[in-house]
Amino acid sequence: MYPLIRNRRLRANESIRRLVRETIVTPDDFLAPLFVVEGKGVKEEIASMPNYYRLSLDNLEKEVKELWGMGLCAVLLFVKVQDNLKDNDGKEALNPFGLMQRAIKTVKNACPQMLVMTDVAMDPYSSYGHDGIVQDGQILNDETLEVLTEMSISHAQAGADFVAPSDMMDGRILSIREGLDDENLINTGIMSYSAKYASSFYGPFRDALDSAPVDIKNVPKDKKTYQMDFANRFEAIRETQMDIDEGADIVMVKPGIAYLDILREIKNEVDVPVAVYQVSGEYAMLKAAAEKGWLDHDAVMMEQLIAFKRAGANIIASYFAKDVVKLL
Repeated sequence: MYPLIRNRRLRANESIRRLVRETIVTPDDFLAPLFVVEGKGVKEEIASMPNYYRLSLDNLEKEVKELWGMGLCAVLLFVKVQDNLKDNDGKEALNPFGLMQRAIKTVKNACPQMLVMTDVAMDPYSSYGHDGIVQDGQILNDETLEVLTEMSISHAQAGADFVAPSDMMDGRILSIREGLDDENLINTGIMSYSAKYASSFYGPFRDALDSAPVDIKNVPKDKKTYQMDFANRFEAIRETQMDIDEGADIVMVKPGIAYLDILREIKNEVDVPVAVYQVSGEYAMLKAAAEKGWLDHDAVMMEQLIAFKRAGANIIASYFAKDVVKLL
């Protein structure tokens, strides 16, 4: 007891604070999201995500080499699909020569050791901006599973190490796992967006991929019938455990900062690696506040990232990956 025990002795200077620090971040913690577009020589800044870019395949190759040289070892690929290739059935997602399939090969050719994870969802390919097939004002679950499974097989055949279904259709992990195994793609992993909430933090991401739901008659205006209600806590545990039972190798909580309680809850319950996605809105808010001079960019960035690790994250998908590695 005090005065024999004085806790401030372990905070007296930076050296002792470093020595006894409980939580640290390293480059190995990060999954770097990358947005890919058609064209050549394209490095197009996303207006709502300052200092983040859409990249054509030639610039994707350069970016991946830079990331690897910085010590980052994993990327998560997203593609911006041309409007004329979008439909209600996601046919372009299954094209073996599609943009995603070529992006996977580009990364693997440029840097074979880079771990490649791929977004598996219909919304970039959907003329309606939804993660599933739309019919009579409903998002069809079981019919969508067939597309997601074929999409996953196509990504794996192109060289993806992990597929990352972000759609929140019921049963998609089992369907994908069985589909991969039937094609002898037994070593392809699945990182499931297990607790993905219907959040308002996704706006800049939808700008980046032009993938927001369209506002037309007989099409749901949001994704609340399949993404989770943000008021719910125990549902996240149920969703996550089901995904693990169906074959998920890694599970994810999305978004991040507003869901640290969910992250810790899931970490306490499961034995597989747990990822968290620090989403586009979280990134954009800090960038905007720092630009105004209202927040110290690097200090707040590090505080948030440490919070993810402290809450239990094994993996952090973050648009700050390069920024933090430079700082470290």
